[in-house]
Amino acid sequence: MNHTFSIGIGGAAGQGVATPGDIFAKIFSRRGLHLNAYNAYQSIIRGGHTFLTIRAGVDPVTNMGDTIDLLIPLNQDTMDRHLRLLGRGGACIYNADTIKPGEHADGVQLCALPVSTLADITKNKVAQNTLAIGAALSMMGIGFQALEDVIREQFGKKAPAVADENIAVARAGYDYATQHFQAFARPLPMTDKKYAVLSGNTALAMGGAAAGVKFYSAYPMSPSTGVLHWFATHGRKAGIMVRQVEDEIGVVNMAIGAAHAGVRAMCATSGGGFALMSEALGLSAMAEIPIVVIDCMRAGPSTGVPTKTEQGDLWQMLGAAFGDYPRVIAAPLDIADCFTLIPEIFNVVDKFQVPGLVLCDLLLSEGRLSVDPSVLNFAPPVDRGEMITAPNGHAEGGYKRYLITDSGVSPRAIPGIPGYTHVVSSDEHDEDGVLISDMFTNHAKRRAMMEKRMRKEQGIAAAVPPPTLQGPADADVTLIGWGSTQGVIEEARAQLAEQGITANQLQIRWLAPLHGDAILDLLKNAKRTIIVENNYSGQFARYLRSETSFVADGHIRKYDGEPFMPHHIVDAVREQLAGDVTLSVPSHEVMV
Repeated sequence: MNHTFSIGIGGAAGQGVATPGDIFAKIFSRRGLHLNAYNAYQSIIRGGHTFLTIRAGVDPVTNMGDTIDLLIPLNQDTMDRHLRLLGRGGACIYNADTIKPGEHADGVQLCALPVSTLADITKNKVAQNTLAIGAALSMMGIGFQALEDVIREQFGKKAPAVADENIAVARAGYDYATQHFQAFARPLPMTDKKYAVLSGNTALAMGGAAAGVKFYSAYPMSPSTGVLHWFATHGRKAGIMVRQVEDEIGVVNMAIGAAHAGVRAMCATSGGGFALMSEALGLSAMAEIPIVVIDCMRAGPSTGVPTKTEQGDLWQMLGAAFGDYPRVIAAPLDIADCFTLIPEIFNVVDKFQVPGLVLCDLLLSEGRLSVDPSVLNFAPPVDRGEMITAPNGHAEGGYKRYLITDSGVSPRAIPGIPGYTHVVSSDEHDEDGVLISDMFTNHAKRRAMMEKRMRKEQGIAAAVPPPTLQGPADADVTLIGWGSTQGVIEEARAQLAEQGITANQLQIRWLAPLHGDAILDLLKNAKRTIIVENNYSGQFARYLRSETSFVADGHIRKYDGEPFMPHHIVDAVREQLAGDVTLSVPSHEVMV
């Protein structure tokens, strides 16, 4: 396995856990390292328990990993919960005035900081945080200048004396560690690479801007609110109209109205908000107005666990609205793919005039990942489909908005174009948009229009690529996942290989259309198949079975609100190969 370095920072909400994480992330990225960050926190403003994990390495880091090398507990609770995660060679930096260590593994270095001696805690309430950062960087072999630069940026809008004070505190921690603590055996490396550090929400928003989105609406709902924050900050400069609406019903209808007027329109929410949007998705499909709706999944049902992750909304997506209609559903594989997927799905929904649904989750939305800027295409191909934006000599009255075609796609005119007057509504209609149920239902026209819309599914299936099998074709086990489990399954495969078990991987990105025949062809020679997903009922397993009759040999499911760690998958695979079938991952094995 490639060497990585992991830091765990924990405390109560309000103790400033995020700031040290931001500082470490900046320093690691500026050293040319890949990083992955995940914050496990509670849905309360103060109190509770928060645990932020940052993992860095020279090679891509796709998940939070299994263990940590450095623990920084900001309170006794964190020390009690997480000291056991440290193994030989690990270290714990803590405030010796208020925190006492407990039982720990052999070879763990306990680094007690005399906080009240090193800093004036009456003036600086978060002195222990700053001291710990300085001490940690000393032990990692990183020069102090890197920390000083970041602190000056952090306090750039305040008086210089504020930055100077915090730099002095950080220097005290740095020097104390240099004199009293043993450095880590492997100094943190440096490369000449340059990476951006993005959250999934930021990537989704930037992907929308790159795709040409000109209208974004939302009602704040965790964990999707970060998308709204980005648009609110940058929308005016980017020429994007941004609206915070009173509820999700208004959100999606505003987006449909903007799209009807001719611009690309997008909105984002979580499971509860998406439930309110369902009826309007039928309007998008019936009126053939393309929009993109992002669902950042969290643990449900109802309010559920609003700050925890889950892949629990797949069947809500599949059943959104009522009646049959074509749609596109896709799940980004990682945070970089959050950016890449948005222009792709917009091209599909514009071309086929259908709603597009993006299934993200909290793990990606609020996690952070280093991304090579070269993969972020800010000028992606744009395909608006059969869109009429100017008069072209078409005879007045001859335009049929819902013209029946072999592809199911009809020429779409922007409202107000001379010669292209048409009717749009939520009712079933004839080719010219006139309702067929005003006096009586015309059965033949209803069937023809329904079949027209559903023919789009064939074109959509041809327009999006089927999944591919990653890894050796003759592997001992095939791991099947969808969306955000891509990276953790990859690392689990590498760990299994070290233990003499070969594994390949089938990761599903486009969920509708599913490409069932292609999936069956890829799996026909698999020795053993196991489906990995972050929900209780095996939602993708049920979907795959309903579409293809395929039944996997085993399942690995996690539904405690936290993401998979590689060893969860490795241990379950080993048990299942040995014949001791495991359907879920015990919650006590997670870091939080």
